[in-house]
Amino acid sequence: MAGRRGAVRRAGCFVALGALLAGVSGCVSDTAPTDSRSAAVQRVLDRRAAAVLDGDSTAYRATGGADPYLLLDLAAVPLDSWAYKLTSLDGSGSRVSAAAELRYRVDGYDKAPVVAERTLTLQRTGERWRVVEDAPAEKSGQQLWEQGKVTAVKGAHSLVLGVGQQPSVLRSYAALADEAVPAVTDAWGDGWARKVVVVVPKSLEGMGKLLGAPASGYQGIAAVTTGEAGGSGTAPADRVIINPEAYGVLGAFGKQVVLTHETAHVATRTVTSAATPLWLSEGYADWTGYRSTDRAPEQAAPELQRAVQEGTAPTTLPEDADFGFTGDSSKLARAYESGWLACRMIADRWGEAELNAFYTAVGGHKQRAGAVEGALRSVLGIDENDFVARWREYVRSELG
Repeated sequence: MAGRRGAVRRAGCFVALGALLAGVSGCVSDTAPTDSRSAAVQRVLDRRAAAVLDGDSTAYRATGGADPYLLLDLAAVPLDSWAYKLTSLDGSGSRVSAAAELRYRVDGYDKAPVVAERTLTLQRTGERWRVVEDAPAEKSGQQLWEQGKVTAVKGAHSLVLGVGQQPSVLRSYAALADEAVPAVTDAWGDGWARKVVVVVPKSLEGMGKLLGAPASGYQGIAAVTTGEAGGSGTAPADRVIINPEAYGVLGAFGKQVVLTHETAHVATRTVTSAATPLWLSEGYADWTGYRSTDRAPEQAAPELQRAVQEGTAPTTLPEDADFGFTGDSSKLARAYESGWLACRMIADRWGEAELNAFYTAVGGHKQRAGAVEGALRSVLGIDENDFVARWREYVRSELG
């Protein structure tokens, strides 16, 4: 994961959605429970899922009182599928706790279901089971509709889902995303979905709940992107999650850079892997964000310029740990700026096609060790020591 506080206070953060599994397209579980009680509970969940897809409030209420406003809150979300898969059952008698996977797919965007781990409590009256509680499993994030009624705005290349936001604000996000998608395609090519899902909670606190993490870790971070790194192309669509508090204070330029940066993460996801260092994934996203702007290096990299002027410029490319969300915003900014200038140098000296080929070659390596060195040799024709030396000189020449 990574983030950004700096010239435009942006962030490009990869956050795992969970076990992103290809799965069902309807509302019936694909695994038969192994005992009669589990089978009965699964049938209730199947009826509940069918009611959600049909928007049938009477049938939904018949399955239990948990989340009584779910259908209303979900109404604007274009669902293609919604299903529960019971994974375990605990307890005896008339009250049990169940672990289940909620699998849902947004129509036109998700190639496979998003999988969310849920913990449910069910109560039996006579022979009838009903859901009385349905919540995210421990360490799992909320779904947006658990924070209130969702408003949806569809752009030419985007779907924006928001809670507690004015439609005009969501339309402005869609417009920015619609600008970002062609910009990223121009840089990366058309070998990706060329559309983006943007999620806008009401507050920073809501953002943290969506990510299943303390909100304080994202304060000042304008946006993050969730998804499956190194995916097969059949995973759910990435979600760009906006921090409305940090994003809202940006100017028009900063907002556009952030959305373009995040969209670059979406486009490059299938070739980004554990072998890809953060200086490259974040640097490439920044390079894409700034590519079509007239922002000069000293404007885009003020912290790194300050280090150059003070004689404390970095001598090595940043480590992954340098991108951590810590209290040192200057260090974080320098990490991003260093990665950006490394990618900018490749595009300037070797060409944009070679930058894309280098990014792809690094991500295609089976492990981190040797990934950058191998790609430098095969694509750019130099070794890592030479590359770092050239980058150091490039930083001095651009910011000195």
